Amino acid sequence: MKIILYIVATLFLFLTISCVQKTKKRVVIYTVDISKMDSIKKVGIRGGDSLLFWQNDYLMKEILKDSLYQVTIISETGRICNEFKFSVNENLELEGKENRKVYFDTKSDTTKVSFVFNK
Repeated sequence: MKIILYIVATLFLFLTISCVQKTKKRVVIYTVDISKMDSIKKVGIRGGDSLLFWQNDYLMKEILKDSLYQVTIISETGRICNEFKFSVNENLELEGKENRKVYFDTKSDTTKVSFVFNK
């Protein structure tokens, strides 16, 4: 009986003190300049965050006609960065190159980043 209690107590302790990172609310404001592009129908972002997927565009909002698009992504994560790429008319940028990375601001829950499409 003591052995069973010891095993149960050990398992309980192991499960309550796990190695899982604590999550934190992260707000990232992504801005992309597409002013060098023609025939823009839609601008999106893809990635590996809670709202971003590599298979589908998360649409961005036009904030300056034919030039700047922006989106705010809010997530709960234990990671220090997120990987992503922009897309225009469903064509992914930086084909064959590494994904972009945004490292979250350590002093604030909001990180602002700006990029030029395909550069």
